[in-house]
Amino acid sequence: MALTAGPFPNTPKLLGIEGGGTCTVALFVQGEQVQRWEGGPANLHLLTDEQLTELLREVARQFPRPDALAIGLPGARLESDRERIRRAAAECWPAVPCLATNDLETALAAQPARQPLPRVLVLSGTGSCCYGQTEGRGVRTGGWGHLLGDWGSAYWIAVTALRQTLAIYDHTRRWPALGARFLTRLNLNVPEDLIDWAKTATKDQMAALAVTVFDAANAGDRHAEAVLREAAEHLASDAAACARRIARPRSAVEFILAGGTLLKQPRFAARVSREIRARWPQAKVVKLSRESAWGAVELAARLARLPKAPCLRNNNAASIKLNPLLSPTEEPNPRSRHLDELPLSRAIDLMLSEEQRTPAAVRAARRDLEETIRRVVRAFRRGGRLFYVGAGTSGRLGILDASECPPTFSVPAEMVQGIMAGGAPAVFQAVEGAEDDEAAGRQAMVGRGITAKDVVIGIASSGRTPFVLSALCQARKLGAYTVLLHCNPRLQLPEEKQPHRFICLPTGPEVLTGSTRLKAGTATKLALNLISTLSMVRLGKVLGHWMVDMRPTNSKLRARAVRIVSHLTGAPPEQAQAALEAEDWNIREVVRRLGRRRPAHEREAR
Repeated sequence: MALTAGPFPNTPKLLGIEGGGTCTVALFVQGEQVQRWEGGPANLHLLTDEQLTELLREVARQFPRPDALAIGLPGARLESDRERIRRAAAECWPAVPCLATNDLETALAAQPARQPLPRVLVLSGTGSCCYGQTEGRGVRTGGWGHLLGDWGSAYWIAVTALRQTLAIYDHTRRWPALGARFLTRLNLNVPEDLIDWAKTATKDQMAALAVTVFDAANAGDRHAEAVLREAAEHLASDAAACARRIARPRSAVEFILAGGTLLKQPRFAARVSREIRARWPQAKVVKLSRESAWGAVELAARLARLPKAPCLRNNNAASIKLNPLLSPTEEPNPRSRHLDELPLSRAIDLMLSEEQRTPAAVRAARRDLEETIRRVVRAFRRGGRLFYVGAGTSGRLGILDASECPPTFSVPAEMVQGIMAGGAPAVFQAVEGAEDDEAAGRQAMVGRGITAKDVVIGIASSGRTPFVLSALCQARKLGAYTVLLHCNPRLQLPEEKQPHRFICLPTGPEVLTGSTRLKAGTATKLALNLISTLSMVRLGKVLGHWMVDMRPTNSKLRARAVRIVSHLTGAPPEQAQAALEAEDWNIREVVRRLGRRRPAHEREAR
């Protein structure tokens, strides 16, 4: 339908899309004419790439030719999330500039700024979150989803009221009036029916019960009142915490109430406003004055005014400036230029001969490896940890080495950790754009709690992976000792981007041009083997060359444990096995108890 837009006369064709837990709204603005479209819910974390693209295709069927668009979806917290949105948008509107963000930024953009004050959006709908912004800097509190957070949201209100109702019933055997309202709303007969209903209820269905709680509170139900009082306190507490991150205490801050729970329940909104003012006396509390989807239109208008509007590029983070020289790992290998024509036997020989070059490449970095191992041992002895950070093959090699340390050396899983660009899913399949997400690299360091006790080793064959470099920069700011393990002798980084140490493994061009899972991967695996194994040796995790702290968790490892004990103590295998069983297969303890036998050459010397 056509409406009068008002704020966007004489502008290009703008498309703003905002998703939500209940529905998705698209507004198409051309001059003073507005067309509106509504679709299903769109939380980015609940949609596959295919579902997201199909949702946007529905919008594109209605509005196929905008000049600029902006899309705000809940769940778009990281740059990799925004990249997902941009890729889906490019499928539906090729070459159209797209700004991708979250629904918090679009909601805040929908509210005209009357004064140059720091602003905090207090959002409570199906979910909840607070988002603060000042001088272009944005921060958030909450927004962790209904399982981990969303305190004060419609979902939280409904679940809390249901739980308290059932607790009253359990303790008094009296079914409260609020419980009767729930059964009436759901067309159920007895409290026990709620068990089966809750098993299959969706997030939206549960959140819809918040209306029942509001109705009960308006009718004077004290149990419903208590739930809403707690919800208001949670929202106000989050709002004040958000304000403290962007403004000085006792300064003026504008708090904007948004979301259906606040905008459709005036008594609840008034309660939240009072709670905010109690925590922030200089608060100016207002309600969102127009539909938050207008914020997406506003962001599209700003995008259209840019001299060169970005399309699929990263328009939310500054890129690290890197040395333009091509890494040798990306150059063609003259020895393999006829790889596709070689007989299989010669191709095998070629690949093996190339792999034989990797030990020399690792040996060339021996001094840097030695110093890195010393740093790792020092970190372990101080209670610190070792982190490997990588993307693609490099990240998977770090994950592999870290995962082998607990069973091999009986160390806690937290002692050696792998961090993968794109998270756990990227271990098994490629996650597009993950290695370019600088913000995610920084956030990973904060999320893992990096401290000055730790060592962080970034792994990147080219030495240029943005996720890895940004992680190392952040780790260094947090006081950790940082190392970049790479295969690019031409690498040059600005001084402010450099780690404490470089480990360069000059493996040269790959047999398959650019496929760094080959020689570069082999050299990286060798280097990681040296770092983790020799660090554990220095910590006393090895006797001779025997893994005395190994965890014998299967029959093969238990047989190995028997051989280790027999060799180190001279005990017959039967005695060794009996001793191990008595000590719950603790190899080190059994060797200590039985006594370590001197090596044969020492006995002969005596």
